[in-house]
Amino acid sequence: MRTSVRSARALGWLGLVPFLGYVGVFFLLPTGVIVYSAFQVGDDANSSFGTANVTAALKGAYLTGLKNSVVLSLVVAIIAAVLGVILAYAITSGRGQMLQRVVSTSAAVLANFGGLPLAFLFVAAIGNAGVLTKLLQDHLGVSLRDDLHLDLYSQAGVQFVYLYFLVPLMVLVITPALEGLRPEWREAAESLGARGWQYWRYVAGPALLPHFLGSVALLFCTSFSSFATADALTNGTLSITPLQIESAVSGNVLVGQENLGAAMALNMIVVVVPLTLLYQYMQNRTSRWLQ
Repeated sequence: MRTSVRSARALGWLGLVPFLGYVGVFFLLPTGVIVYSAFQVGDDANSSFGTANVTAALKGAYLTGLKNSVVLSLVVAIIAAVLGVILAYAITSGRGQMLQRVVSTSAAVLANFGGLPLAFLFVAAIGNAGVLTKLLQDHLGVSLRDDLHLDLYSQAGVQFVYLYFLVPLMVLVITPALEGLRPEWREAAESLGARGWQYWRYVAGPALLPHFLGSVALLFCTSFSSFATADALTNGTLSITPLQIESAVSGNVLVGQENLGAAMALNMIVVVVPLTLLYQYMQNRTSRWLQ
């Protein structure tokens, strides 16, 4: 009996080998290379180890880029989280099953739509020579840049474009939590004389808060690590860490400058990993209430 149990456990661990191999090759190995390169000073022929790159990555323009990345990601994550919760609640509280399926499917598609195609879409629509820009200017005399202060090629413009895929992502991650709210909880609260805002303040809100905070962390990490859309919109001129890393490793730099890019990447890892763990922790806390 014990032999069969041990064999079953061994087979169970054997099933994890492909997953562990995937994690090792595509996560642990690149992370190890980044850490090694971040502390390598000089080129391969004449190199030493020290903290010069890590120190330089936290000074001057690189520190400004890191701050800009954090601010950009935090602002757009909070806005997307609020808009996503409102949209998800409108979907889950409605009675149309077909509408829920259409919106859920659309959110799944839009949440994965980014990079160069997304940048081209917005440039063609509301860029300086975009279709909507020309229509508003020619027929209504309204300038998106001067009158509405919408500059697609600035940090605010990048944040506006990021909402295109972050709001659908928020809808996807918060909808299961909203659907997990039991009708009996609201009925019990109303039977005790609670009003609508009191139900959300004392019952639904505390139950959803961990999931909401975890979702904000997920949106922050997604925005923080996005690169292609911002690069295409601003032509690499926006001072954020992902674009600075691209400039450091592009090849048109001094010898050993790629190690500075690794140090900036290490800074991003230090920011993203705790938030990813926070997201997982909040997900586990919410599942206790909503199972």
